Amino acid sequence: MEENLESRTTATADSGSDTGSSSSTLAYDKHFVCSAPGLLTLIEVVFGFLVWMFMGGTEYVQVAAMSWVMCGSVVCWVLTVCQLLVCLISVHTRFPQLPWNTLVLCFNSIAAALYTIAALVDAASITQAIRGRHSYNSWMASMICAFLVAICYASNAYLSFRSWKNQR
Repeated sequence: MEENLESRTTATADSGSDTGSSSSTLAYDKHFVCSAPGLLTLIEVVFGFLVWMFMGGTEYVQVAAMSWVMCGSVVCWVLTVCQLLVCLISVHTRFPQLPWNTLVLCFNSIAAALYTIAALVDAASITQAIRGRHSYNSWMASMICAFLVAICYASNAYLSFRSWKNQR
């Protein structure tokens, strides 16, 4: 209990009147980052960023399939950053009516499938780049990162499934 109080951040908003004030407590969950789902989420953020960073430094729009890889990786990255922030500041505990475990399970499962497809499309499209050139090297690096991210999302989906199953 004492450790939990140390990790809490309290934000208080005053409505400006003497009769009423509202208070909101957001807790920073420092243990989430050290947990398996937290570590996997951090790895997803880092390697997901690398996927679209490597893609963005090339002329990916010349290959339609690569544009799909870029779009999918950016969308998944933004949603993963949002999920990380929600878990870090324990916003999900403020809304107990939301089925958080189900939402995380669905997101991680869909992201694992999308990233697997993106990595396969990336691998198939590399042949359109000339070996040794910047695009080839960047697309190869993005493909490797995409496969790593897909593995992380699949692992996180498995952990989310176990959590969801234990919840029932």
